[in-house]
Amino acid sequence: MQRHYYVSDDLNDLKAVEKELEQSGISSPQLHVLSENDAEVEKHHLHAIEAVLKQDVVHSTQLGAVVGVIGAVFILGITYLMQWHTTAAGWLPSGFLAIVVLGFCTWEGGLVGIQIPNYQFKRFQALLKQGKHVFFVDVDPNQYDILTEVAERHHSLVHAGTGDATPAWVVKGQDKFNQAMKALP
Repeated sequence: MQRHYYVSDDLNDLKAVEKELEQSGISSPQLHVLSENDAEVEKHHLHAIEAVLKQDVVHSTQLGAVVGVIGAVFILGITYLMQWHTTAAGWLPSGFLAIVVLGFCTWEGGLVGIQIPNYQFKRFQALLKQGKHVFFVDVDPNQYDILTEVAERHHSLVHAGTGDATPAWVVKGQDKFNQAMKALP
């Protein structure tokens, strides 16, 4: 899947684009609107980005975890090289310290991520401050023609590039979940 970004200042037109894409077979988990005016996006019944995903929490937490793993491996490596594991305490203190370092770095990465915009959306910050909205669609290669056809009919949409999309298995899972929720009485 590939993500296609569009910029617009007309939420009514974005609602029409969403409706056309859904009628053409692109599911709602593939459609998102990023805006600083969440109330208006909600009022137009558009698929807004979750607040936590506007920030870089997930990405920064992952980076923190990588740093934590490196720190934990370093601690365990030093313990082995210095032969501290041969003492009466064995691996327990070093193992515990490695777990604490991993947890702390992961937690700290998440805290840093809360304070900064999502790395995928940083390029749109100036446009968002101007009151514009970013509409993005995650499409399979076989859906690209549908997206292009619909986008060409809406002149308020300005193509703003591409990026990494949500994995297809996540989108399919969201589709199945939505279908199951609709089937409930």
